[in-house]
Amino acid sequence: MFRRILIANRGEIALRIMRACHEMKIETVCVFSEADRSADYLRLADRTICVGGAAPKESYLKHDRIIAAAEVAGADAIHPGYGFLAENAAFAEKCRACNVEFIGPSADSMRQLGDKAEARVMAKKAKVPTVPGSDGILDGDDNETIQIADAIGFPLMIMASAGGGGRGMRIVHDKTDLLTAIKQAQQEADGAFQQSDVYIEKFIDRPKHVEVQVIADQHDTVLHLGERDCTVQRRYQKLIEESPSPAIDSRTRRDLCSAAVRMVKSANYYSAGTVEFLVDSKGKFYFIEVNTRIQVEHPVSEMVTGIDLIKAQIRVSAGEKLEYTQKSIVSNGHSIECRINAEDPDEKFRPCAGRIDKFRPPGGFGVRVESYVHDGARVSPYYDSLVAKLIVHQRTRPEAIRCMQRCLSEFQIGPIKTTIPFLQKVMAHPDFASGMIDTGFIGRRLS
Repeated sequence: MFRRILIANRGEIALRIMRACHEMKIETVCVFSEADRSADYLRLADRTICVGGAAPKESYLKHDRIIAAAEVAGADAIHPGYGFLAENAAFAEKCRACNVEFIGPSADSMRQLGDKAEARVMAKKAKVPTVPGSDGILDGDDNETIQIADAIGFPLMIMASAGGGGRGMRIVHDKTDLLTAIKQAQQEADGAFQQSDVYIEKFIDRPKHVEVQVIADQHDTVLHLGERDCTVQRRYQKLIEESPSPAIDSRTRRDLCSAAVRMVKSANYYSAGTVEFLVDSKGKFYFIEVNTRIQVEHPVSEMVTGIDLIKAQIRVSAGEKLEYTQKSIVSNGHSIECRINAEDPDEKFRPCAGRIDKFRPPGGFGVRVESYVHDGARVSPYYDSLVAKLIVHQRTRPEAIRCMQRCLSEFQIGPIKTTIPFLQKVMAHPDFASGMIDTGFIGRRLS
């Protein structure tokens, strides 16, 4: 087992990893930027090291500075959390070349699964259903692109081969807009991911977004922890997640989870990961992508299974075998997570950086709050606007919804604006209560 782990991240995920390490009797080193120098969570680390300026490219994205910090501190491993360098195969290779273990999958698996076009090819070989689309990335031949689009049929989705979060994506409804939309998607993808490759696939109207949490060790064991429903989204950004999904039956659940396991096995994958799918109105599912890291929404899977995914990640990276079997993993009750962001819903979700004078989180049976925020904390304009994750776990979905409504009403964060009032509207909406929603629900009902 590792003696000392460097945490190459910030905020709530850095704190989450730190707490898991301390319970495992592992020392922690936490890097920070100049903007985070006074962050309160840093006091819980055994050692802290500044790695640069406020902007991520000057600090949290600096490969060499983070590895140098690990070497100076004598860390055995680096945990990247999510975002920043979590899915950067080159960084994982550099870590291991310097005899510092990267807590995540192999660089080869990350490259294979992180490239969405290549992952589609792998999915087909593993007999995992995929959305009809181009065979790999578009090669720049306009005439051939138009022929491919005509064969698939409109509307279409243009997808960036790298990255995520809705960037490099476009919906195209007819042929006249196709080539212009492709160029726009390529430019956006290049700016966001330094890679302009795109591919096209059939647009699935009003789908549900369902993903499967997997965990695999380096001894050929791949297990799933059931599925999460991430259908409540705004502009491809997830707002609410829950497990199990209210939208699928037991047969679809079984087939979905089996497909996810086949997918990651085909890449010789180990560590925690998530396989994402779209589910259409008839219950047919299609592979979207694999996230080769821990997810923001991982707590709902932890709540229903009782498995600590951060600790499992660490143990797997240390070479240990998983201590449970598929039969021993049982989903109990229902869990919902709300992402609380420092944004103003009344001003088109404009980010609201600034000082927080009041932070009063809710509590009670089955309630969990993941946050780095406290009275006097500052929300930086340089980073993601997430300030807290509110997770509840109850016996049934209706009970979980009622618990979440009560918790949102108790939660006080000020004076900055947050998405709490908007989340309250979602929880109170009859379509959400019935589970009769799709990824366009927010745009149609609560825009």
